[in-house]
Amino acid sequence: MKFEFTVQNVKCGGCASAIQTGLRQDARVREVTVETPTGRVTVEAEGEIRAELSAALNALGYPERTG
Repeated sequence: MKFEFTVQNVKCGGCASAIQTGLRQDARVREVTVETPTGRVTVEAEGEIRAELSAALNALGYPERTG
């Protein structure tokens, strides 16, 4: 399944790398791409794990944007 998030606090390539490394800790995650200018995170994963991915992003310091 493909999940898309728009998150806060993505400022540089280091942020993108931290997100990719953090989300790939979950064995169900196949691929993570991060667009630094927009804060868009796209995740290819097995199963319906959107809530878990959102929680992981929040724990990493990149909460979803609201509104």
